[in-house]
Amino acid sequence: MKERVLIIEDETAMTRLLELELAYEGYETASAGDGPSGAEKALNEHFDLILLDLNLPGMNGMEVCRQIRAVNTTPIIMLTARHTVGDRVRGLDMGADDYLPKPFAIEELLARMRSLKRRMQPREAEAMLTAKDLRLDEAAHLVTRGGREIELSQREFELLRCLLLHKNRLMNREALLNLVWGYAYEGETNVVDVYIRYVRLKVDEGYGDKLIHTVRGGGYILRE
Repeated sequence: MKERVLIIEDETAMTRLLELELAYEGYETASAGDGPSGAEKALNEHFDLILLDLNLPGMNGMEVCRQIRAVNTTPIIMLTARHTVGDRVRGLDMGADDYLPKPFAIEELLARMRSLKRRMQPREAEAMLTAKDLRLDEAAHLVTRGGREIELSQREFELLRCLLLHKNRLMNREALLNLVWGYAYEGETNVVDVYIRYVRLKVDEGYGDKLIHTVRGGGYILRE
């Protein structure tokens, strides 16, 4: 059975290009040219992936993403001409799984789609990840420190998991972007700093031993 991709994009030429390229790669596509109709399709039909433009008439992509995430976990790649870190952070916080700025090469989009598919495939849960009194149970999606449960967003959970998997090893921003966000990123890497700060506030603040350390000019390390 062919994988189904929903294209929510108001630029007709872009939609047609994506339809042709994805059909050539063996995907089945459906499209919507505005936010409300895109959200309706996404919520009432099954899709394996959604390509979502940020600037849409009727309802912007952020709101469409929020509505979809309130109901299901269909992978979403956000497409946008906006390039600021703030836009990326808001899109990812709304639940997007990846972010591709326009203009982009179709080869890169296809590579990200394949990467996202690999990330979403069920995998055997790793053993409990620990560092001192910090515990991350992936199967239960539970994080505790000193026996106290810590609430993390999905992205924060994935970042902490990555740091624990590579504990006592220095991780630069580019490596964290590739492993957590799932794509090679050229340009500013401030989004990593933003999420490190979020995780630190929840995992380190109020505890005696600091686990997440900054190495100036190098990146971050979770040191046991």
